[in-house]
Amino acid sequence: MASASNGTSTNGHTDAGPSRKAASSSSGERASASSLLDNGAFTAFQATQQEHDASIVAHIYQSGFQQGNYADIQLIVLNRSYRLHCLILSRSPYLDHLIRSTPTKQIYIPLEQFPHITEEAFAIALGYLYASASMNLVTPANARSVLATACLLGGMEELCAHAYELCKTTITLENAHNWVEFLSTIPFSSAPSSPRSASPLPTPNENGIPHNHHFQNGYTQWSGYTQHPPAPPPSAIFGPYAERLRGDVFHFLVVALPGQLAAAGSNVSEVLVNVYSQLPFEYFKAAIESPEFPIGNDHQRFQFAKAALAIRKQGIARDAEESVVLAFGGRDQGQSNVHITRRMAKRRLFKVGQ
Repeated sequence: MASASNGTSTNGHTDAGPSRKAASSSSGERASASSLLDNGAFTAFQATQQEHDASIVAHIYQSGFQQGNYADIQLIVLNRSYRLHCLILSRSPYLDHLIRSTPTKQIYIPLEQFPHITEEAFAIALGYLYASASMNLVTPANARSVLATACLLGGMEELCAHAYELCKTTITLENAHNWVEFLSTIPFSSAPSSPRSASPLPTPNENGIPHNHHFQNGYTQWSGYTQHPPAPPPSAIFGPYAERLRGDVFHFLVVALPGQLAAAGSNVSEVLVNVYSQLPFEYFKAAIESPEFPIGNDHQRFQFAKAALAIRKQGIARDAEESVVLAFGGRDQGQSNVHITRRMAKRRLFKVGQ
């Protein structure tokens, strides 16, 4: 068997294609080609290469992923069965591990262990292993699930980043509490992170392969495979994006939302009191004490906190004792003089026989 170190692949032919080391060698190859061709001819040569590569990718996606031709492995996801290809699936560290550790050519993905991942999102991520055209199927409705799937499978940073950016655009006044509730199910080790600046959403390619729900890789019933790989914790599924999203939601509540309300001529304080009175304590405390908090001076901030606490006492904080303290001297260090504290309310004890 020929060694790849001398420029020959393990299949015995000269290695002229892209590889993990292509970045260091491609510039020399282009320089060699450009020395033989004038600028116009070289540009046409590059365009021909790109068209050829695009046609290969389209063929692999349509024939390999959508139709399951020449498959060498079966992937079972809930009630759906995919005929796929080990070489392509091995781009995912998670799937590569399952392929190497499973003695048969049938792999079961226990999607029921991952409540944030849907069949639709898993299909999009599988398609992405074959071609980036699958990114065109990511929508505001499925972006969060696609992000979870891409983080779980691994090796999909571009898809993760695209889904994450789309998630950020969906945070609104109407669904902010839903986002907070969702993030509360994801473990974190610190208070909500500092505000993050928003970046524009990349525009998807409109010339991608359209979604087709009638793939030959269709639905089959499966009940005979029982081996389940262990489920990672929720924080591992979302990876670093859990903390980023937590920071984005916090930024929206403290910076973006007040700005939107002011621009619309709304009563900022009145709306925020109602919103903040429903937040988990960690978010409420971090928001009130944040230097970015938009409600006036310390006295106004103190009065705002008292109004929110009065509502919280009747609802979300009825089993706790939350209070606000106005200190002095913190502003010199860029800190708030208004602090929120909390302790659980003491339960009344009864003597036996009372």
